[in-house]
Amino acid sequence: MNRSHLSKFYINTVIAIGGIVLVYATLTLPFDKLDRNFLILAFVTIMLSSRMTVQIPRTNGHISVSDTLIFLTLLLYGGEAGILVAAAEGLGTSLLLRPKAIKISTRTVAFNCGMLACVTLLTVASTRLFFGNIAELPLDGFTGKYFFALFFMGLVQYVANSGMAALHTTLKGNKPFWHIWKQHYLWASITYFGGVSAAGLTARIVDSAGFYSVAIVTPLIAIIFLTYRMYMQNVEASATAAKAEQAQQHIEELNHYIAEQERMREQLNDMEKMSALGELASGVAHDFNNTLAGILGRAQLLLKTEDSQEIKKGLDIIIKTTEDGAKTVKRIQDFARQRRDQQDFIPVAVDQLLWDVSEITRPRWKDLAEASNVQINLELQIRSRELVMGDASELREVLVNMVINAVDAMPNGGTLTLSVEDVKDFIQIGVTDTGIGMPPEVYSRIFDPFFTTKGKAGMGLGLAVSYSIVRRHEGFIEVSSEVGRGSSFRINLPIAKGVTLPVQQETSTQVEARPVHTKSKRRTKILVVDDEEHVRELIGDILEAEGCQVFLAERGQEALEILKHEKVDGIFTDVGMPGMSGWELAEVVRQTDKRIPIALVTGWGDVVSVEEQKDAAINWVVPKPFNVDRIIEITTEITKRRENNIKLVA
Repeated sequence: MNRSHLSKFYINTVIAIGGIVLVYATLTLPFDKLDRNFLILAFVTIMLSSRMTVQIPRTNGHISVSDTLIFLTLLLYGGEAGILVAAAEGLGTSLLLRPKAIKISTRTVAFNCGMLACVTLLTVASTRLFFGNIAELPLDGFTGKYFFALFFMGLVQYVANSGMAALHTTLKGNKPFWHIWKQHYLWASITYFGGVSAAGLTARIVDSAGFYSVAIVTPLIAIIFLTYRMYMQNVEASATAAKAEQAQQHIEELNHYIAEQERMREQLNDMEKMSALGELASGVAHDFNNTLAGILGRAQLLLKTEDSQEIKKGLDIIIKTTEDGAKTVKRIQDFARQRRDQQDFIPVAVDQLLWDVSEITRPRWKDLAEASNVQINLELQIRSRELVMGDASELREVLVNMVINAVDAMPNGGTLTLSVEDVKDFIQIGVTDTGIGMPPEVYSRIFDPFFTTKGKAGMGLGLAVSYSIVRRHEGFIEVSSEVGRGSSFRINLPIAKGVTLPVQQETSTQVEARPVHTKSKRRTKILVVDDEEHVRELIGDILEAEGCQVFLAERGQEALEILKHEKVDGIFTDVGMPGMSGWELAEVVRQTDKRIPIALVTGWGDVVSVEEQKDAAINWVVPKPFNVDRIIEITTEITKRRENNIKLVA
């Protein structure tokens, strides 16, 4: 039998027994001993006393005056009268005092009446068994027997009433009997022991001075009741204050815990950053050690040979190795740069971008693949003609890198799809392959610097740089991959609204740098400022080979001293120098000469924005390591400007 059936059986049993008890009490009630005072006492018990309650702190129980009046009825008019009054009080409480919003079934009302009848019968029977007729107990005065009888009545009534109520609650729910009794009925013992004591005192007063003498002590009882109620309210207020203080303490502890967790999270982030920085430094050191080893070893071999062919071959290798090192530096700078300027952004047609990328990468996905007997099919899916604001060369670099990765992921061939479509306010560029896919441990690290699955064939900077470029374009990258099914990279860039493609102008072919030939007798004077001697000497040698008169300065102050005595036609200056930077030197020079050409030579050339260059009135920015032809081009331009100035003066 489940709890629901047990609960119904228990309720029906209590109702049935309670009905039998009420019939018994009615049949055995000594009507000849009942008077008008009994009716008054019964009316007060049923209609008024249940309204006078005090909430027991931290429980759902109340201390009620009705228990006192039931005990008083037992002591004055005997057990049968007390049973009927108790059952009637249960009926009155259920019907008259319940909230209007709560509906109580007839079955519940019957259970309450039956339970009080059964409990009171048990109290009456056990008290008669040990102490005799209950109505005669007050007649002997305040004797030991009287006090023990009162205590016994209160104990039996309390245990029986709370036990039956707790059993009913247990059968309705899933909590154990002891837990229910302790939580809801333990404090109710005050009601019974306090009530039986007050009833015993009142019964003695009635026996000595008559029933209406109770009115004399009523104000005293009321004062005691109200005082006790105020006391209990103070206890409740104190408990509430204690709870509030405890809650405040818990809040402070929680805030401390949250702050501690935040501090630990920051420490963890710092550790991750340091780990990434260490990995970055390790990768940079590895690549540069390889580069330096190639340069150093080749230079040492050249010192030991006089064969011009071997010297030329060795120099070509040194140049190529140096250029590779420069590309490594550029990738690191691209990854690390944080500039957000978009001064050089122009409208870019994404559909044309995909066509360009497909042709640029054709040797990888077609020629080299077919040479290895691998078939890779390229599909172009152009579903958008919108424009984006950006740097076309940077976006091409991103897509070329992703295409190469996709080709490498299809060693047995497959399909490479380049797509573009509109997704809300973004253009989504897709690079999808049907290759080997990525496992979770690779997928989670694809944008980490120097993480690669290609071994020595890869640097692990391609996707890290691509991620940085896309973020600079205010976009984001979505990636999905499944092992054995392939991978998909989706680049989302904001749609450029209200713009058109710039009109393309014919550009002349680049003129090769040539030696400087001057029409005047005076050579072009150029000032070179750099705190690195080998760089300073190198630029000086290049300029002298072009027929220029060169002035060398190690610091900015030294350069200013030279400018006081010599009128130069152009300046090459480094950025990072002790004492005075290249920016500061250019600012001082511009205060006295607005037209002199200035070239800024720096290892952070890509970080210098167009706006910064314009504000400082810098004519050229030359990133290190520079190409000799670039220095010669700038020198040619400086010479042209000098000759034009001479014509204007003439």
